[in-house]
Amino acid sequence: MCRFLAYIGAPIVMDKLLYQPVNSLIHQSYHALERHDPVNADGFGVGWYMPEIDPEPVLFTSIQPAWHNRNLRSLAPRTRSGCIFAHVRAAGTGEVSPRNCHPFQYKQFLMMHNGDIGGFGQIKRDLRERLSNEFYDWIKGETDSEYFFALFLDNLFKAHQTEHHYSDIADALLQSIRDLKDLLACRGVKSASYLNLAVTNGQCLIVTRYVTGSTKQPPTLYHSEGSRFEVVDGIPRMVQTGIQEHAILVVSEKLTEAREDWHEVPRNHLIAVTEDLRVPLLPIVVWEWGMGHGAWGMGRVW
Repeated sequence: MCRFLAYIGAPIVMDKLLYQPVNSLIHQSYHALERHDPVNADGFGVGWYMPEIDPEPVLFTSIQPAWHNRNLRSLAPRTRSGCIFAHVRAAGTGEVSPRNCHPFQYKQFLMMHNGDIGGFGQIKRDLRERLSNEFYDWIKGETDSEYFFALFLDNLFKAHQTEHHYSDIADALLQSIRDLKDLLACRGVKSASYLNLAVTNGQCLIVTRYVTGSTKQPPTLYHSEGSRFEVVDGIPRMVQTGIQEHAILVVSEKLTEAREDWHEVPRNHLIAVTEDLRVPLLPIVVWEWGMGHGAWGMGRVW
């Protein structure tokens, strides 16, 4: 399974996230600490936003191992953004190909995935046939992740053509998980699906830590929140300044062992970062969606 990092908040130089920390995402590409296979060498991708130029993100992907890419090493210290997605891939479904590198982009949206859909080959045709023509034709690669992103986009744009509040994005993501579970159940698939998913439009962020099957554990996921993210001699810290700044990181692995900076996202929960940088943490109770639009089994919390 892969590793990823999502940042939103005060603009930051990309190098502080990708290279400088002791357990940076680049370090995780060849020596991840919290997965059985430590190597994530099947490509990488970075997406970032420059809203003063264009609402759609910049996207840079490559099938090279992240630690080996000279262009990324040159770009990272010279790029600043208030919203950054980065992913290092360990290929599961789909060959090592530029089209299969995360994050995936559609207009202003980015999505990346750590995990896999159990039994994807059994539902691939069913999932694709559920899509509208626009998103059926949009899929270019082979991964279960991109297919799920297309399902999410289809659900989102059916409900909201233009404006997308963070709650609309979360609702569409949960509806897509429910649709996926329905497809798997119809085909009698018993294999677990691991759905650590991150979605952003550059203004808000939704990340899930979810697994099907009551005895399974999803991949690790942590978040850190503060005024400003700093790195000194390889040691990153979330600094609390009292100034009107805010920064949120959501990561597959802690960037250091400073426990006070990192909070584990519980199993089968969703963490949202709202447009005003609030950070609600909510349980995912997908099977009770039928109780009404946005129902989570514990009442709507938006």
